[in-house]
Amino acid sequence: MNPDTDTIAAVATAPGESAIAIIRVSGPASLPIADRIFSCEGTPASQRASNSFVHGRILSKDGVADEVILLIYRAPHSYTREDSIEIQGHGGSIATKRILRSVLDAGARPAEPGEFTKRAFLSGRIDLLQAEAVLDLIRARSDRAATAALEQLSGRLSDSFGKAYDEIISTAADLEATLDFSEDELPPTLLNGVVRRLQQGEQHLQDLLDTWDEGHLLREGALVVISGKPNVGKSTLLNALLGIDRAIVTPMPGTTRDTIEELLVIDGLSVRLVDTAGLRDTDCEIEGEGIRRTRSALEKADLVLYLIDGSQTLDPVDIEQIKTIPPEKSVILVNKSDLPKKANTPSMTDRSVIFISLRSGDDIPFVKRIISEKISTHCMAQPHAVISERHRTLVLSTLKEVSEASRLLQNDPPETALAASSLRASLEILGEATGRVYHDELLNNIFSRFCIGK
Repeated sequence: MNPDTDTIAAVATAPGESAIAIIRVSGPASLPIADRIFSCEGTPASQRASNSFVHGRILSKDGVADEVILLIYRAPHSYTREDSIEIQGHGGSIATKRILRSVLDAGARPAEPGEFTKRAFLSGRIDLLQAEAVLDLIRARSDRAATAALEQLSGRLSDSFGKAYDEIISTAADLEATLDFSEDELPPTLLNGVVRRLQQGEQHLQDLLDTWDEGHLLREGALVVISGKPNVGKSTLLNALLGIDRAIVTPMPGTTRDTIEELLVIDGLSVRLVDTAGLRDTDCEIEGEGIRRTRSALEKADLVLYLIDGSQTLDPVDIEQIKTIPPEKSVILVNKSDLPKKANTPSMTDRSVIFISLRSGDDIPFVKRIISEKISTHCMAQPHAVISERHRTLVLSTLKEVSEASRLLQNDPPETALAASSLRASLEILGEATGRVYHDELLNNIFSRFCIGK
């Protein structure tokens, strides 16, 4: 970090009424600012020990801004590894703004989104993977997502990426050492050993890639789409699963014209539950657009709950539509099981077929359990650090370069110089994951997604 870095300040707690609001200040002028605006009995703030806290008042141009507790952190023992203070005042927008205004008037500037965590990264306290885990933890929608974020924050994912990086750089170093020798002087076993280690590195990278599906489900939530013909109970199912009347339910077919998405947590797993327009031929332009969106949602779904009206004759359209959905991503729900059955059970032994009655609602806990079991097949029993879409893109590019290096070394004659160049490129790409290699655009892209104050 540049020792002349300016001092930043921001409110770290959510806006609105609360018992306490926290204002964070970080940078070389933190303690001098505290001396200017904080009044207390005894020793001034700048002369107090690190990790101490003291009761006092924040002074403003107009008098006393608030009665507060001041916490003192001295470098490098702070979140940013800079001198820092935290001011805990009364919650509420007015009191909080008065304190922040006093801090800014005393010489700090407003922090940018994620700037505190960005400084923690630049100071070497955390790497880029851990910095992203902070955002994942803040945005976690379920216990499993929060646990996975904590695993990443602890450095588990950093260790995996570090191992892959070290394997490649060690292999690259051995390969670079051979460039000064002619092909006739190189023993075949040397290059064979390099190829073998590259293949092991490819497997390590593939193991990282295999965690992406789980990471996608934990971070974004599993996309569970409710589909079927009009008036089979899709909106009723959505309302029953949510426990609220979210979607309009009427006997008139085609009531739902657009997709309706709501968040639900089932057994610690985040679920994005989507009600869709009924699938049928229509001349209505609005309903037709809704059906187009339904088909788009079906293509992206992690799980499809396809509803059939068990009291009606089974429509061949249902069978054809079901066949377009992968068996592992579908559950067939035959609704209205309390009425005389007219529909033939779909003869699909590779799919889950369940008879339910949404009128009573008694089957909803069972439907939730089925959803949980289907989604859990893509998740480990114990949450662990998993890669994000950014990491996946970088690992795929790294894997491509490593595979190319391995191929070049197995040519006759082996193309060692080109292989070494591919390995150097792979290290450059992989280094972007942890932040060993970074540029301003990368950091701005990551930290701009953070809230101000974190």
